[in-house]
Amino acid sequence: MVEKITLDNGVRILHERMEGFKSCSLGLWVESGSRHEPESLCGISHYIEHMLFKGTHTRTAAELASGFDALGGQVNAFTTKEHTCFYCRTLGEYLPEAAELLCDMYFNSAFDEQATDLERSVIIEEIGMYEDTPDDLVNEQLFSAVYDGYKLGRPILGTKESLEGINGETLRRYRADNYTPENTVVALCGNYSQKDIDSLCMVFSKMEKKPFPVIEKSIYQPAFTLKTKDTEQNHLMLGFEGLKTGSEERYVMQVLNGILGSGMSSRLFQTVREKNGLCYTVYSFCTAYIDTGVCGIYTALSKETELKAIELILSVLRDIKENGVTQQELQRNITQLKSNVLMGLENNSARMTTMARNEFVYGRQISEEEISRGFDSVTRQQVHEMAQRIFDFSRMSFSAVGKVREEIEYKKVLGM
Repeated sequence: MVEKITLDNGVRILHERMEGFKSCSLGLWVESGSRHEPESLCGISHYIEHMLFKGTHTRTAAELASGFDALGGQVNAFTTKEHTCFYCRTLGEYLPEAAELLCDMYFNSAFDEQATDLERSVIIEEIGMYEDTPDDLVNEQLFSAVYDGYKLGRPILGTKESLEGINGETLRRYRADNYTPENTVVALCGNYSQKDIDSLCMVFSKMEKKPFPVIEKSIYQPAFTLKTKDTEQNHLMLGFEGLKTGSEERYVMQVLNGILGSGMSSRLFQTVREKNGLCYTVYSFCTAYIDTGVCGIYTALSKETELKAIELILSVLRDIKENGVTQQELQRNITQLKSNVLMGLENNSARMTTMARNEFVYGRQISEEEISRGFDSVTRQQVHEMAQRIFDFSRMSFSAVGKVREEIEYKKVLGM
């Protein structure tokens, strides 16, 4: 059972003891991501994530790394549009040392100017790596277009130009202003002691209460974008307005997504790959944010077959809109989704992540029983109605990266 402690300053500490586990996962979460940033500091949240590993006032970067390695533990971090998370996994007996290292990074990072300059070069190389990864690039192009003009549309990594204007003092000041108690969640899951909880409470109670950063509302807008790149395949993505995080219809949306394009038995996989042999990869996905979302379809294939593939994808969407889904499809995907979600929660790292996300979105924990009921309550009619609403071709978006055609050719086959 997940227990929650809310400190006087607003920090929330979630913990769940898992009997029989030797390890534990600790995550320090802050509701501060790329969509919180001003345009001039685009990429600063991700920059801060990198810099927390580059040394504190008492430890060098090498000492932090060797400290975790000496415990046999794992440590990492990630930045999204809406959150940044720093986490570690270790044996429960070594948690006090691992937590002290992680908290030293979180609270006492030096943001040394020389290290900041070096890491800027690393991040610029990371940006270049994504530019050279067409499946990431086509996704970035789509989301930048459908949220153009909003912070949500900006890249998490920032740009070379925006990063050049960021120094150690800028990072230090932004972290101090945006890592506030009320947008901080500490999540611990696995094997730990009450002493570990008491120690975390003591450390995080020292955070000074500050105003909570306000998030800008974003709205999906239909978009069309092409990017020429010398690749072997053309990478295509169709997009539709989806659901926001925590929507009451989320179970229906997940079942629809599963039937449409998740797994080898999905309609897209069977139609585009298995029956017509046009591609190796084709799938659908749902990306949700606190106030908006995108339902998308991705595939990669040759320029010679892409228009045929687009026609087939549209035919699958029209069919599911007009005729709905079968009872067999419904039941198979409900079982698959429940199994994937519930089996995933048997991993303490995944469970720690789920605990934190539930707190940010719902302010409470969602039980396994509630998840099962949510999926089991989905009906064919609900999935059909969802498909009719989501797949609105008048508000469809499209992104392509590769040896792309003229805009008019794509728009003609898409019916735009």
